[in-house]
Amino acid sequence: MTLLPLAWTLWTVSLWSLGLSQTLLQEPLTVLYPNILSSPSIECDCADVACDSVYWFRSISNNSKMEFIGQGNHADRIILGNGVDKRRFKLIRKSNILFALQIINLTKEDTGTYSCVLKKTNSETWKPGILLLPGVTPQIIKTDTTKPTVKSVCRCNKSPQDGCGFLVFWPLVGLIAALVLTLVGTLYYFSRLPKKCRHHFVK
Repeated sequence: MTLLPLAWTLWTVSLWSLGLSQTLLQEPLTVLYPNILSSPSIECDCADVACDSVYWFRSISNNSKMEFIGQGNHADRIILGNGVDKRRFKLIRKSNILFALQIINLTKEDTGTYSCVLKKTNSETWKPGILLLPGVTPQIIKTDTTKPTVKSVCRCNKSPQDGCGFLVFWPLVGLIAALVLTLVGTLYYFSRLPKKCRHHFVK
C-alpha cells in the first residue's frame, strides 16, 4: 500500500527533474492518526542533506491520485499546485533546515501518503513519506501480562490435624491386640499340656 505511492511519486518527480541526481533515503514510513477537523503539521528537515527548496506531494488513498501540493524555499517563496486550496494548505519554513506542511481542518478525504523532496542545485533527496489516517483509531497490540498459575504445594503441618490421631491410634491398638492374643494363645497352649510333657519340655 505504501511502497506503490512512494515509487509513483518518485517517478512523477523524475519527469520534471530529468538530469538531476536523485537519492531515496531508506527510513521507515511514519503513520499519524490525527483527529478530524484538526490542523496537523508534517515536517521535512534537511539536517543531514543540503537543500535550497522543498517540494510537497501527496498520494490520495481512495483513488490513488497523485497531487503536487506546492514548493517553498529559504526566501519564503511559496508556489502552490493547481487546484490546491491555499486556505487549507500552508507551506511553512520553520528554520534553515526545517520545512513544514500544515493542513487546516483535516477531513477523511485527506487520507493518504504525504511526501517531500529536498532540492539543492543539481541534486534532490527523497524523504520517506508520512501516512496520514484522519479519524482512525490506532490498533493497540495487547500483550498477555497474566502470570501463569502456580499450583500450590501441600505442606505437612507439624501440629496434628483433625482426624490424624485416629489414623495412628487404631493401627497401634490392632497391633497390641494381636500381640496379646498371641501371648494368651501361647500360655493357654502350654497350660493344656500334660505335666510329663511339660517336665520333659522344661528339661
